[in-house]
Amino acid sequence: MKLRFQNKYWIGIAAGLFLIIADFVLLLGTRWFYAMLIIGISVCWLQFWIDFFNENKRQKEIEEKFLEFVRNLVGTVKSGVSIPNAIGQVVDGEYGALTPYTKKLGKQIEWGIPVQESLVNFANETGNQVIKRSVSIVIEAERSGGEMEDVLREVSNSVVNVKKMKQERKSSTYSQVVQGYIVFFVFIIIMLVLQLWLFPKITEMSSSFSLGLGSLGIGGTGETVNLDKIFFGLVLVQGFFAGIMIGKFSEGKLKNGLIHSLVLVTVATLIITTVKGGI
Repeated sequence: MKLRFQNKYWIGIAAGLFLIIADFVLLLGTRWFYAMLIIGISVCWLQFWIDFFNENKRQKEIEEKFLEFVRNLVGTVKSGVSIPNAIGQVVDGEYGALTPYTKKLGKQIEWGIPVQESLVNFANETGNQVIKRSVSIVIEAERSGGEMEDVLREVSNSVVNVKKMKQERKSSTYSQVVQGYIVFFVFIIIMLVLQLWLFPKITEMSSSFSLGLGSLGIGGTGETVNLDKIFFGLVLVQGFFAGIMIGKFSEGKLKNGLIHSLVLVTVATLIITTVKGGI
């Protein structure tokens, strides 16, 4: 799956840059500066991620409609029709997001383009890995002289099994994904409680104790260490690796893990900067 840069992305980038510039002009030095900065940066890439998730949804629909397409093709081949004629007959059906690709496949067959080349073009244009694997199986079977009806039936079963495996994996890991997000946000709450309530109390007690010892001539500088940036770094590291683990565990792909990481890091930064008024 590939996303190409589109002109509409400039609208989101321009809106994000406007918010960032306005943030520096109007909110620099205030508690809302960092929060607005994060919002502006998020607006810049928001349209990219909207299209990414829409494309994911479209690819899932393509896989479902491809299964319907193959089943119709199996039924037509079973009646004794050759593969090119069978494709020409079934492409007239409605297959949702897959329809433009099936129509083009039918046109290529009609124009006399070899079936193998047409199928390869069809698979490459959809950009779907399941369809690419299925088409490669069909082509190899045709080259080896296999029974196309049986091959298409097995391809159909393979698509069904892949779909079932994805659904089972998603359902079985859903609770773990939710748990991963909950644990991360609990971690953020703990860090905020430590920074905003517990450590100031400890620092105040430590300073009073040190000053008391100093008045007795025992010593004590009363110096404290600012741990805010250290804790902020810990939250970012935790969010990055938690997202990687969630995505890899639920989807099996590093790319999906990076998406979860980006979401967690962005939300964590927005929460911390809003609550604390800074980093």
